[in-house]
Amino acid sequence: MAEQHHGPVDDKALDEVVRFTSDLIRIDTTNHGDGTCRERPAAEYVAEALSEAGLEPALLERTAGRTNVVARIEGSDPSADALLVHGHLDVVPAEPADWRVHPFSGEVRDGVVWGRGAIDMKNMDAMVLATVRRWARDGVRPRRDIVLAFTADEEASAEDGSGFLADRHGALFEGCTEGISESGAFSFHTDTGLHLYPVAAGERGTAWLKLTAHGRAGHGSKVNRANAVTRLAAAITRIGEHRWPVRLTPTVRAALRELAALHGIDADPDAPDFDVDALLARLGTAAALVEPTVRNSANPTMLDAGYKVNVIPGSAAAQVDGRVVPGGEDEFRATLDRLTGPDVDWVIDHGEIALQAPVDSPAFAGMRAALERFDPDAHVVPYCMSGGTDAKQFSRLGITGYGFSPLKLPPGFDYQALFHGVDERVPVDALHFGVRVLDHFLLRA
Repeated sequence: MAEQHHGPVDDKALDEVVRFTSDLIRIDTTNHGDGTCRERPAAEYVAEALSEAGLEPALLERTAGRTNVVARIEGSDPSADALLVHGHLDVVPAEPADWRVHPFSGEVRDGVVWGRGAIDMKNMDAMVLATVRRWARDGVRPRRDIVLAFTADEEASAEDGSGFLADRHGALFEGCTEGISESGAFSFHTDTGLHLYPVAAGERGTAWLKLTAHGRAGHGSKVNRANAVTRLAAAITRIGEHRWPVRLTPTVRAALRELAALHGIDADPDAPDFDVDALLARLGTAAALVEPTVRNSANPTMLDAGYKVNVIPGSAAAQVDGRVVPGGEDEFRATLDRLTGPDVDWVIDHGEIALQAPVDSPAFAGMRAALERFDPDAHVVPYCMSGGTDAKQFSRLGITGYGFSPLKLPPGFDYQALFHGVDERVPVDALHFGVRVLDHFLLRA
């Protein structure tokens, strides 16, 4: 495609990204994880915006009301692999009494859009819509086919969303080799004055566990050496206090190497005597980008035991949020067997694989270049997400996933704390930056 086809993002796109973010926030798509979420109104809003841009979006449901939207933009090079751009439409719950601004108001105040989904991730949905509508107005086509997917149910099991699309509608993603989505390319200001943009090139796996302790039921006043509550509590304590060994993946090694160099630290993550904890201690606030992903983890989160104070129950249950680094699955299982002991059973209630993506790929280089074009002070670094995204499900189709949802944020704006947090919000200027970067990257990918 000739360079003159790549015109600048127009004012209409900048206006639309703010309006779309606000409108989508006002559509309450709260996902409590109990099947009551209805993404359809948001999906219909997205589909209408895409249709106005000349696309033919498909609305797809596994369960009534749990709607996904998929559309394809034809690229100029038929021989090129396709690129997936995906974002979810559901959000986690929000308690209005805890917020300064109502979480479903979508209010724009003092240059900031407020509400649940402003960061996770209706902002990205809006950026994608504004970008492709700009292309339609200017007659612009990307080099590669671009497949757009707006999904349901990401904030729970993804069974009604990306899992359903990957399992039942894989043909819609034909030719896609790479994908981009949330949780990457945001500003991270360090305490040493660096302006980082971490781009996600990996995710830890998910292992949500249910533990069940077995014992002998009896009267609360009697001696009971087979108390299920005691056995569960002991197992939970062992899990919570366990110090997992270091397991460095290629993505994390690359992140540590680049962060060390930016901080003027001589460190070789490939050296046999490398001490990751010592390096993290010297990285200051930047350590937060990698510290959660140098090990497996298992955090007890829920307990359920007993039904009367003077009755010892015959069983007790707990739930644990386990996360597994790529390649750490066998170690995770063996460790849980040891920590739970003979009187506590455990199963994975919900599990998803860990992911890795190459950081030396043309796609990563293109993301780096787009960020540096619009922020000359940018230092782009790879990182691995501690949690997970819909990229896990789309990986079943052979699609390599990256976290690339660009936002230029001011110092002191704690992006990561706003994920699932109170007073979620996004600056208007950050949305404008995101549209420019996304437009530049996607047209040249």
